[in-house]
Amino acid sequence: MGIDGKAKLTVIHHIGAATEGTGTVTGNEDLKRDGHHEQARPKLSEARDRVKDAADIGAIRDAAEG
Repeated sequence: MGIDGKAKLTVIHHIGAATEGTGTVTGNEDLKRDGHHEQARPKLSEARDRVKDAADIGAIRDAAEG
């Protein structure tokens, strides 16, 4: 993932944190939950990229050995 992608994920995380904070302050559980979910999106995306990288490394290693 490039710099632009990481920057986008950082912005999404901060928007989610602001949304969750707004929900907490106003007592709006739906808004709080939405913010929490929004913060999880970048973490899931990063985890997906790590799994893809690990799979690519495994395929390269297999090709080199085989």
